[in-house]
Amino acid sequence: MPPKSIKRMPPKSVKRKRDEKVEGGEKSATKQPKKSANENGTPAEKPTKWLFKSEPESRMEKGVDMKFGFSDLKAEKDGVACWDGVRNYQARNFMRNMKVGEEGFFYHSNTKIPGIIGLVTIVREAYPDHTQFDPKDPHYDPKSDKASPRWDMVDVKYNRELKRYIPLPELKSLHQAHKSSGGPLRNLALFTSARLSVQPVTEEEWNFILQLENEKK
Repeated sequence: MPPKSIKRMPPKSVKRKRDEKVEGGEKSATKQPKKSANENGTPAEKPTKWLFKSEPESRMEKGVDMKFGFSDLKAEKDGVACWDGVRNYQARNFMRNMKVGEEGFFYHSNTKIPGIIGLVTIVREAYPDHTQFDPKDPHYDPKSDKASPRWDMVDVKYNRELKRYIPLPELKSLHQAHKSSGGPLRNLALFTSARLSVQPVTEEEWNFILQLENEKK
């Protein structure tokens, strides 16, 4: 169950993309992606920045509205909500690695122009996702055991809205250019692991994307 200080989110606030399904099995998720190396050849550092995808527009699934945009997060008590409903082992494992105080981009998905709208902060580390045990929830998992829960979630807090919305087409154009030039977004998970609704962001990627908000378009 969510912490007492956070109300269990009403059905409309369930916030996962349709592609967030149980896939591949847990063993396959333990195979970590190849670590990229820095210019000096040393392994890249463990991610401390993240990207969370959520849907800002209404979409019904099993009678539940999946809508949960950045404004919905801001409207939660203290701007805090549990990031429930993740049903992909790799995305779950990313959440298990998150630490209090780390930051993430809030990304609007399944909308006319997807993109990054704001920043969130991790305020509670991974703990069991209550929706896996709720038969009425779209993310119910009958195979999950309460004694050893399969799925976890973290709590995130609204930080701030970016100075401008950074749309997917702009990020894609930069990613494609950086693949050939070796630029900061050459390996951005938004394109190399696009199906995941929770993704790691390197410090280099984070800093580059953040400075984009200051560029007029």
